[in-house]
Amino acid sequence: QVQLVESGGGLVQAGASLKLSCVASGRTISDYPMAWFRQTPEKEREFVAAISYSGNYQYYADSVKGRFIISRDNAENMVYLLMNSLKPEDTAVYYCAANPRGAYYSTLYDSWGQGTQVGVSS
Repeated sequence: QVQLVESGGGLVQAGASLKLSCVASGRTISDYPMAWFRQTPEKEREFVAAISYSGNYQYYADSVKGRFIISRDNAENMVYLLMNSLKPEDTAVYYCAANPRGAYYSTLYDSWGQGTQVGVSS
């Protein structure tokens, strides 16, 4: 099983950008599709973005489409989430996930990171 550690979260103003990083260890992530999810105390964990093994295909939640970009560097065992035009409703803990056991947008992933907090003020 792969271990995941996220970083890059913080508190920013609306309209700003942040880039989250996820570093993997234990196994090479080139074996897995990867994804980002987010969660607030009021909501269940929700899908944000996913990327195929090679990085050739990306999938986004409607709420972030056109603003967020997921990417990966298999040589460095890294996955990224560039978040542009941030809104207060993007405030959440963001989680990296590896190896889905179901649909890419479901929470049925084998490995999860511990999360990184993103706060967006209006």
